[in-house]
Order: sequence, then structure tokens, then C-alpha cells
Amino acid sequence: MTLLDDAKKIEKQLVEWRRDIHMHPELGFEETRTSRLVADTLREMGIEIEVGVAETGIVARIGEGRPAVGIRADMDALPIDEANDVPYKSQTPGLMHACGHDAHTAILLGVAKLINDMPDRPQGEIRLLFQPSEEKWRESDGHSGGSLMVEQKALDGLDAVIACHVASTMPVGEVQVTDGFSLAAPDTFTAKIIGEGTHGAKPHQGLDPIWMQAQVVNALQAIRSRRRNPTERSVVTIGSIHGGIAPNVIPNEVVLTGTIRTFEEEARDEIHKLVEEAFAMVRHFGGDYELNISKGYPALYNDPSVAELIRNVGSELLGDEYSNEGAPIMAGEDFAFMTQKAPGAMMRLGAKLDDLNRPHHSPIFDIHEDCLPIGVGVLAESAVRLLKQHGG
Repeated sequence: MTLLDDAKKIEKQLVEWRRDIHMHPELGFEETRTSRLVADTLREMGIEIEVGVAETGIVARIGEGRPAVGIRADMDALPIDEANDVPYKSQTPGLMHACGHDAHTAILLGVAKLINDMPDRPQGEIRLLFQPSEEKWRESDGHSGGSLMVEQKALDGLDAVIACHVASTMPVGEVQVTDGFSLAAPDTFTAKIIGEGTHGAKPHQGLDPIWMQAQVVNALQAIRSRRRNPTERSVVTIGSIHGGIAPNVIPNEVVLTGTIRTFEEEARDEIHKLVEEAFAMVRHFGGDYELNISKGYPALYNDPSVAELIRNVGSELLGDEYSNEGAPIMAGEDFAFMTQKAPGAMMRLGAKLDDLNRPHHSPIFDIHEDCLPIGVGVLAESAVRLLKQHGG
């Protein structure tokens, strides 16, 4: 009998937890109902909890002393109207669990139950980290839920920390854990190109910021293809361009926004510099610019030894063909703050529902709930083995 077998026995409860949370989505740092559900459920299990961590987060402890292994789940939703016609559809207009955090929370509750009920649990502490606000970086104090949990010492004393993230494009029954950098550092920029407005019939009497932004966009796209080593991974994307209100008027300014994705800090700093250089070219044309680059989460680094342990657990529970390393992707994750505090890794959990493309952060995002006990079994077994590995 394995922990995966035990997880399958509570699959109905896992689905109920997930659907309850899905129907009542809450934004980052506002997860009061979700936090209360988690707290009440853990108390019913007889597990020691600490509420109000990082405002709406919860830290729960099973066992005590060293070694100590953390398991993290995020709880927040997104400002998206759900388009799915399902019995568990969001009951809050404009909000939706469009990234699977409802599943992550349900999975960690299942892990709590299995580990708490283990008669032969190894010596040490399993620390359950129910984190708020993974999606939301709060500008007022420069924190997401993950960074605030680290600052408030929720991860102090951990020997390892692990997590999972559902993947709507991967088949149910598969897991992936990448060695090293797994997810990118997601930075954003906002820029204003400043010219001089004039009548569209007399462009020579002004300074056209739309023409200048066209040169800048070409320079930005050349960063990846011509200014950087093509074997090094990075992305520079322009997401929006706004300027002008009439077909016969050259405006005073154009505003652009975009994103920069990198893994290594050296590459991150260099690309920030190259983006600045691309905008600075407008001064050669007589224009000017204002640029603000905002650093997001750090890149997520999976400790190779922790990643290998999770993959080995996946191979034993699911079969060698269903557990692999996978490739890094350019999305971001604030679990990266936690793996800077303790060696850790995040597992991608196959959760593909059907033949429709249901991307994360879309109104039709959904998962196959058969993934829930798989997530519970692999995470629980990995945590127990990490305790043993560190001397428990």
C-alpha cells in the first residue's frame, strides 16, 4: 500500500474541497473565506496551525524538531470571468480560479490528512505553507505572498521545500520536475516616447512619436536575435502600444508596455540595459523618452537533488514513462522566493481535461480532477522521503 493508494481513497473529498474553493474565488491578500476553510479543515484533523501569516496565509505543522520539510500551496484567484458551464462555476462575477490554485490548496489539504494519519511517520516536521497572493505583486510594499511569507520567517529552519503546479496541457498521470532553472524571472516595462504633435498633412512641422516607436520596436526585437548569444534563453515582448486619437493628427507621445523574461541575473541586468539603449535612440531623432522597468519574481531554481527525488517518487508511483525532467518555460512563479530560502523544487502535475486548449489565465481554464490524488500521493511521499534523507 502506497501513499498514492491512500490518496485515491480520499479522492471524493479532494474534489469537494477543490470545487468549494473554485466556486468562491478570492484575489491575492483577500483570501479570507479560503483561509477560513483551510483553517477549519486542519483543526478538524487535529493539526496545529498559525493563521494570519502574510496576512491571509496559514502555516500548519505536523511533527516537530529537525529535519523540517515544507510543502507550499497558493490560494488566490484571478480577475477573470469564467466561461465554463459547469456545476462548480465561479459564483463571484469577475473572479475565477484560472490557474489551478484551487487544486493546489485541495491537494495540500489531502497531503495534510495523509501525513497526519501516518502511523510510521519519520521523525521531524512537515510544515504546510498555505500561501496567499501568488499572482499579485503589491506595489505599495513590494511583496507577493511568497516573499512576505519568507520575510515573516515562515520558512525558517526548513531543510527543503516542495510544491506542485497543475499543467493544463500535460496529460493526467504525468509529472515533470526540471533540474536547475525551471521558470523565468518575469519583469515588466512601461515606456513613453515623446515627440511633438502636428497635423498629419504636415509631418515635417512636428516630431512623429509613432515613427520613432517603430524604430524602437525593431531595436527591442533585435535584442534577442542580434544583441544576445542565441543559445542563451530570454524573451523581450512588447504587449501594448497606445498613441494617437485621430487619423489625421500626429500625437505628442506613444506609450508602450512589455515584458522581459530571463533566468540568470547577469542576463537580466544586461537585457535591462539593452532595453534602455533601444529607447534612448529616439534622442538621436530629437525626441525623448521615459522608461520604467519593474523587476518581478526571481527565476525559479529547482535544486537538482530535490528534483531528482521527486522524479524518482513519480517513477515508482506512476511508472518511469510518466515521470520526467521536462524543459524550462518562461512563465514566472513566486515560489522562487521560497527556493532561495531552502533547497526546493516545483513539480508540474499533468491535468489536461479534454481536447480543448484551456490555457492558464483564460476564461475556459479547467483541469481533470483525476490529477488531485496523484498530486497528493507524489507530494506526500516526496516529503516523507526528504525527512528520511535529512535524518528523520
